[in-house]
Amino acid sequence: MNAVTAVESSAVQTTINQAAADALQPGDAIGGGFYAGKIRKANGVHIVIVSPKDGGEHDNIAWNSSRACVGGAVSYFDGRANTMAMAEAGSEIAKWALGLQINGLHDWYLPARDEKEVIYRNLKPTSESNYVYRSGDNPSSVPAGYPYTETNPTQTTAAAFQAGGMEAFDGESYYWTSTQSESYSVTAWLQYFGAGTQGTCRKDNEFRARAVRSMLVIQ
Repeated sequence: MNAVTAVESSAVQTTINQAAADALQPGDAIGGGFYAGKIRKANGVHIVIVSPKDGGEHDNIAWNSSRACVGGAVSYFDGRANTMAMAEAGSEIAKWALGLQINGLHDWYLPARDEKEVIYRNLKPTSESNYVYRSGDNPSSVPAGYPYTETNPTQTTAAAFQAGGMEAFDGESYYWTSTQSESYSVTAWLQYFGAGTQGTCRKDNEFRARAVRSMLVIQ
């Protein structure tokens, strides 16, 4: 089965069985996009699915034009709940993500901080050394993620996601997450796709964004 067929045939799925989830490799076509890893949410383990770059990635844009606190956007693992709260607060990038129709699906959203980290860990586009000062600490991922070393994670083996590939994240860019900083609510979390640096920046600054969806893993 080729990648296009796999995307189309799985487009209506909202759940996936454990065996099928465990057989996936980063970059495999699944659920309207591409497999990036597993994340634990309140109702169980989900697979994170990155949208196709064509239609699912946005050029530099503000998290929100207002720096006011968005109380419902502080989850580190539930990007959909964050994105809905952002949209209610007027965020244009959140409205864009929630309005996407890709491969017949309309449940796309902006990934939470830990969802975005899983994507970097498994679909890193470059071969440059990682930033090692605590970046990569991820209690929500399955298995749990620990801070990066200079050489781990390595560049992804998924050719389409390597630098220059048609699905690759921009290795020179920061990408927004949907997670607002709890300690300083005028900022939100970012993930850099060159060296994996994680940090926060004011919400009215402009960075790239990539939509995701998820599927619940069932026994």
